[in-house]
Amino acid sequence: MKRFVMAGLGGIVGGALLATQVAGPLLAQERVRATNVYEQLDLFGDVFERIRNQYVEEPDTAKLIEAAINGMLMSLDPHSGYMPPDDFDDMRTQTRGSFGGLGIEVTQEDGFIKVVTPMDGTPADQAGVEPGDLITHVDGESLMGLTLAQAVDMMRGPVGSEIIVTILRDGVSEPFDLSIIRDTIRLQAVRVRTEGNIVVLRVTTFNEQTFPNLRDGLNDAIEELGGMDSLGGVVLDMRNNPGGLLTQAIRVSDAFLEQGEIVSTRGREDGAGERFNAQAGDLINGKPLVVLINAGSASASEIVAGALQDHRRAIVVGTRSFGKGSVQTVMPLRGDGAIRLTTSLYYTPSGRSIQALGVSPDIVVEQPRRQPIEDGEEATPPRTRSENDLRGRLDNNDMSEDERRQMEEERQQAEDVARLRQEDYQLAYALDILRGLTALNGQK
Repeated sequence: MKRFVMAGLGGIVGGALLATQVAGPLLAQERVRATNVYEQLDLFGDVFERIRNQYVEEPDTAKLIEAAINGMLMSLDPHSGYMPPDDFDDMRTQTRGSFGGLGIEVTQEDGFIKVVTPMDGTPADQAGVEPGDLITHVDGESLMGLTLAQAVDMMRGPVGSEIIVTILRDGVSEPFDLSIIRDTIRLQAVRVRTEGNIVVLRVTTFNEQTFPNLRDGLNDAIEELGGMDSLGGVVLDMRNNPGGLLTQAIRVSDAFLEQGEIVSTRGREDGAGERFNAQAGDLINGKPLVVLINAGSASASEIVAGALQDHRRAIVVGTRSFGKGSVQTVMPLRGDGAIRLTTSLYYTPSGRSIQALGVSPDIVVEQPRRQPIEDGEEATPPRTRSENDLRGRLDNNDMSEDERRQMEEERQQAEDVARLRQEDYQLAYALDILRGLTALNGQK
């Protein structure tokens, strides 16, 4: 018993020593850290007062504070920042699908304003802006040294007004100017069309309209084809999709998954992350699915591509995506403004982070740039001669009218795909994959 008591006393003494030798220094470090923070805040106040009292012109103190807040946030990463009340209103409007501007998603990289993607059908897209372009000047004024928010402000203006942007493009030796007419941007989140018995879902953004547009458009297209049995497959085209709402990315992924994890987020603190799982129900009942991505596919579109790829639910075709693997939380502030703060990273179901790496396609397919036809060149290659072109040929009289009609339809489909390759090689490649899978499954 005496030994037990002594052992207990030894534990108490040891605990006391540990508390004084470990906890004491840690508390001291916290006090020092807090003191340093307050000293830095005092320094900030000192600089602010000197600017306010001694600058050559009387400054706008509200703008000084905004610039200080934005500078603090921008020093963290390119996606964090301060949104004044007007910008906060614009952001909320964009998630509803209608806003004014050029129609480009931009970020800041090494001091340059970099185009993530031009949005389909917008003035920037029609003017020829491409993903990866660097915007160096606006109306002749350099953007170097400006924050992302300041650069975006320079690109804003009245609807119908002209803006000249100077572009630096990889593979082009000299910068060049593009004239763009500002317009009201009304995004159609999902456009649906059919190519033969294949439905093409063109998803341009992830706003509040995305999943409802996709679901309704897909159901209508399947009905027009004659039902699910007539569906050969689906192409989910998310090229040049800059992302948007996480909730919509989860719903679009869930539309094609029966079960399993879609995405998980991990924050600064252990256990602070979230995990999102699919619910039963596949809108196309397991039919073949091809996802198209490129360097302009970012954020929410990468979540969808990564989830469908990890679950082996889709074949991902195209080029490596942008690589934005972070989640921003918008936090309203007093005065109707807000901050956009990176609070977590997201991970695909297999546990991989695509931050700065992107989603790598299963099949890499580059989109060839259109080459102008030189003088003297033929626009199309000469038609290859066949048995049918020969004089005195033997005709095939053993085919029924139905067989001839089916053969003609198949020939027409093949020629349509050949024409599509000239317009959109990546999409034509995706359609070829789905037709091959349909043939292997014995479906016509």
